[in-house]
Order: sequence, then C-alpha cells, then structure tokens
Amino acid sequence: MSTLTAAQTHADQVQFLTFTLGQEEYGVDIMMVREVKGWAETTRLPNMPSYMRGVLNLRGIIIPIFDLRARFGGNITEATEKHVVVILAVGSRTIGLLVDTVSDILTVSSADIKGAPENQTNAPEKFVSGLLAFDGRMVVLLHIEVLLSADMAMVDGVKG
Repeated sequence: MSTLTAAQTHADQVQFLTFTLGQEEYGVDIMMVREVKGWAETTRLPNMPSYMRGVLNLRGIIIPIFDLRARFGGNITEATEKHVVVILAVGSRTIGLLVDTVSDILTVSSADIKGAPENQTNAPEKFVSGLLAFDGRMVVLLHIEVLLSADMAMVDGVKG
C-alpha cells in the first residue's frame, strides 16, 4: 500500500521553471521549456506589436521572441547580455520569452498552487493560472496558452 501512496504522491508533483521580471517572480510549466539561452539581437518584422521583439533563427527554426515585460503593458526591456530568452513549446509552436533572469526549478505539490487574487501582480489577471508561495517567495504561475492566444496568428506567420 505504501508503494501506491508513493506513486500517488509523485503523480501529484508538478515542476515549474521560474524567472524574474524586475522584482516579481514568474513560473511556467517545466514541460513547455525547451531551453534557456542568452539574449541575442532579433530581426524585427514589419507590423509587429511593440512587445514582439522580432524573430531569432535557432538552429534553422525561426522563433518569435516576446518581451514579457512589454506584453504585460510595461516598457520595452532594454536587453543586455544579462537577459535571457526562455524557449517554450506551445502546442506545435516554438516561441521565446525575453525575461530578466532565470531563477530556479521548483517541484511542488499541485495542492500548493492557489488561485490568483485580483490585481496583485503586474501580469494581467487573465494570464495568471495561479500563485505559489514557496520558501518565503511568491511565484506567479503563467498560463502561456492564454498569454499568447491573441498572438497565435502572428506566430503562425513566422514559424519555421
């Protein structure tokens, strides 16, 4: 019986890659993350929204890069070599998110994820899937599919 309990406990665990934007910490499902790479200049395309930094050729795949700070309604990030791009697989698409730093990989119980209170983060409420209080930190968990749903037609237009 203890083996079953251990299996159930393991199945209840979820992992998130966490990263920062300013003073806030955000997380995405680790299963979406393909890689993390240093900032590199992108190629800007015409008629892109300001939060889409451009596209990047990553080993022959053209990847649109979104400035997450700008996507949340903030200023465009003044990217430096200290910034990173988190490459994510979203359905059949590959996209990149420009963030300040990558923090950690957290493994938590799904029961530890709480609903997001209104107006408590810089991220618009519709983009937040939950909050996680972990070791004295508050991590905002992002719903990437919702975050990018309005942009998918544009992503399809540049996918390689």
